[in-house]
This record gives sequence, structure tokens and C-alpha cells, in this order.
Amino acid sequence: MLLIGSHVGMSGKEMFAGSVKEALSYQADTFMVYTGAPQNTRRKELSELKIPEAHALMKEAGIEQFIVHAPYIINLANTINPSTFELAVEFLEKEITRSAGMGSHVLVLHPGSHVGEGTKAGIQKITEGLNQILTADTPVYIALETMAGKGSEIGSNFEELAEIYDKTVHSEKLRVCMDTCHMHDAGYDVIHDFDGILTAFDKLLGIPQIACIHLNDSKNPQGARKDRHANLGDGCIGFDALARVAHHPALAAIPKILETPYIPSPENPDKKVPPYKEEIERLRHFSQNSLT
Repeated sequence: MLLIGSHVGMSGKEMFAGSVKEALSYQADTFMVYTGAPQNTRRKELSELKIPEAHALMKEAGIEQFIVHAPYIINLANTINPSTFELAVEFLEKEITRSAGMGSHVLVLHPGSHVGEGTKAGIQKITEGLNQILTADTPVYIALETMAGKGSEIGSNFEELAEIYDKTVHSEKLRVCMDTCHMHDAGYDVIHDFDGILTAFDKLLGIPQIACIHLNDSKNPQGARKDRHANLGDGCIGFDALARVAHHPALAAIPKILETPYIPSPENPDKKVPPYKEEIERLRHFSQNSLT
């Protein structure tokens, strides 16, 4: 079974219930959501999110799990500005509470950027923050996202993620979110050697540590370190390679989440619409013969 969905919004009167309805309109059986705007710290109270209504819709549709993504403003790797680090720790703690309150067990987090101080210093700061936050009772896994390597991003290779694991006291509360666009842009051969990628990951961290897959094509060639998502089949990775990732037997139980760009509406080219229903349908109907 292909467990596939996309990023969905959460706004208006229906809030989280509206998020579930959006996912269902794409024929999805999982989804990813932010608990509020990813660019700021403004958040509605959990009591305002219509969580019971959302759970009722999920139960009726058979959706058993969904992913929460932490906001972009969290940067645990910042070694320059203490207030930025303190905000990251404080807000990540709140996002863990909100994710658990909404019913998710996975919170995806960009590891952070070392802002010029070097990878070693950045990783040390990330683990300092995680060690302040994570306990044996933390109700949510923090899924460190694989990054493209632009600027001073940390997490563009598995060795850096493994080092974060090694330095985190409660590493059992960590997981990994693999992003196909990011891995491709970081230099991994998603097109021709995804099995090799999984083998390398398994040796360092173990396949069971993969909590979700962000399934995105890339506008750039392998190793570009740019991070610009493309629609499935419209980028440098290609549809067949991404479909093989989606249908990989080792990842069958892992949610795959589309973060591909909105596309021009067929009825009104000036209007952008989500491509997710069509992309999900294409993935579901990908010829099994093509996987052999």
C-alpha cells in the first residue's frame, strides 16, 4: 500500500478540520501540516483548532497518521545570537506540545544553519538545544530533515545527522525525514542508486529511523546545493525515479509527503492551484512492471 499525501493548509473557520478535508480532496491517506504560519511565532490556542472534528474526519476516512512540520524560524544551530538560539529552544518545546495535542507523533525539523561558525560548532549547538528539550517522556519524535546544503545548512549528509544522534542524550526521540529534492541537490544519486542511498543510511542510522519522506523533484542538477522543488517529472530527478522511491518495499509503511509547487489553473492561468490530487493519482497508478 502506498501511504501518500501532501502539505495542506490550516486557516479559516475550519482550521485543522479544514486541513483534513483538503487532504481528502486529494485522495490522500496521510498529510503534513504546520501548527501555524511557518515564518512566525503567532499561534492559535489548541482549543481553537477544531481538533475533535478533524479526528472524526480522519477516523471516518481511515487516516491513521499525519506529520507536523516545525516553522522555518527555528534555528538550533545558531552560535552567534543567543536570543535566536533561546527562541528556537522555547518555540520547539511549544511545537512539540502542540503536535502532541493535535495527535501527531512526528515533528519534522530543519537541523539548522551554523551562520558561518562551521559545521562542528553548529552540530554542538543543535545537540545542546535538543538535550535541553528532549526527555524520556517526550511524546513526539523530532525528525531531522535531510538538507540540500545551501549556505551554512547542517544535515546535507547522513554523517552529520548521525553525529547529532551520537551527541543527543535521548536520541531515541530522534528520527529522520528524507527529502528527495534535498538529497539530490546535496549530491546523492536518487535517480540511479536509491538502493545505495538506503544502504548507506542503514549502516549509519538504520532504516527504521526514517519517519517520513518528502517526495519532491528538483529544478537543479545533482549536487547543485540549491533546494528548489519541482513538480514530479518536471525536474532533474524525473517521475520514474521518484515513483520508485514512493513504491520502495523497504519504505512501504512510511508516509510520503508532496511539497511540490502550485501550478497554473487550466481554467485561469493567472491563478495557481495545488497539483497534489493529480500527482498522487499518477503515483498510485505507476506501473508495477516499471519497478522491477
